[in-house]
Amino acid sequence: MKKKKSKEELEREQAYRTLIRTSKAETPGDFRNLMSQISRELINTMLKEELSNHLGYDPHEKEQKQTENSRNGSSSKTLKSDFGNLSITMPRDRDSSFKPVVIPKGSRMLGGMEEQILNLYAMGVTQRDICKFTQDIYGCELSPEAVSNIVEAVNEKVKEWLNRPLKEIYSVIFMDAAVFNIRVNGQVKNMAVNILLGIDLDGKKDILGFWACENESAKFWLTVLNDLKSRRVKDVLFFSIDGLKGFSQAIKAVFPDSEVQRCIVHQVRHCTRFVNYKDRKELCEDMKMIYKAVSEEQALIALDELSRKWDGKYPYISKSWKDNWSDLSTFFKYPNEIRRLIYTTNAIESLNSLLRRYTKNRGAFMDEMSLYKLIYLASDRLMKKWSMAIKNWGLIFAQLNIMFPERLENYVR
Repeated sequence: MKKKKSKEELEREQAYRTLIRTSKAETPGDFRNLMSQISRELINTMLKEELSNHLGYDPHEKEQKQTENSRNGSSSKTLKSDFGNLSITMPRDRDSSFKPVVIPKGSRMLGGMEEQILNLYAMGVTQRDICKFTQDIYGCELSPEAVSNIVEAVNEKVKEWLNRPLKEIYSVIFMDAAVFNIRVNGQVKNMAVNILLGIDLDGKKDILGFWACENESAKFWLTVLNDLKSRRVKDVLFFSIDGLKGFSQAIKAVFPDSEVQRCIVHQVRHCTRFVNYKDRKELCEDMKMIYKAVSEEQALIALDELSRKWDGKYPYISKSWKDNWSDLSTFFKYPNEIRRLIYTTNAIESLNSLLRRYTKNRGAFMDEMSLYKLIYLASDRLMKKWSMAIKNWGLIFAQLNIMFPERLENYVR
């Protein structure tokens, strides 16, 4: 049954009808102008009400005045908004103690528009293109310097986010790297940004942070992992990594109880990198027999078969599998649901793919912070979509509880 409208709702609807009739709005342009007028009047009224609350009395009612402070005229101000430029009136008081909330002092733009600009920047749109966009869509001029100032204000948020406290335990942490161009001392250099994505005990994903470096080493990874510890992380059940040099050794030094799984997809890509195209499909099928095996014993048999078949032509392939077998075979110890969760870093590669798409139209970043801002804004957009636990988490968590009862007992209520 349809709910009956209140008297206030009916009065409001009637006011809307009267406004539309008197404005004679018929086209999208008319509607835009109408919304601009309404926004301006609402903001002006709200500012006046804020000042009345601050002073403790309404205009022309000085008998209620209980302060030496009083109104002191007003000043004009132009705000950039979704409905174009708004010319508003900022009321003042004598002792300048009035600090409006609806339009803070120094603000030249309504909050909604700032959010739109940051979203465009996060998607890789250049500052000049953002200016053109605001002119074409919102009908207000915005200089590249103004956009730069809005983006610059994100710096503190980035620093705060990168140092925020994390959870004490994660079921899995995935690690992968993306390479970007950064200007260093007037030269463009490749900079690897290493991103860590965690899955907590509720099965929810969270980007834990990102670290840039030119040369990866065990010492660098030790710094990254100690950073996690300083931010409250005490335990990680699994690390799923892409095989970068020194990472496995650093994990064992900082989180000795953690299991390390090297990404199978990265291993296959590495092995087929220098293989003739005509052999690639057959070779991939033979490698699939290794990582699709039901047990580690069956996987080793498949590896021996691959060695006998391909060592004469590509001897480095079986050698790579054997040299890294301790990290490649970890997932064979666990049930299928856990295997599918940890055997590849695909969970984080979707983020890296998004970042590459957002940055492909850019040349080189001016410095690390400009790159960090874009990654932060893009990550923030992505994390807002991660509100649910990953698929089959109930079953996975039940198995983790059986496999790691002592490590989880303090965190499971």
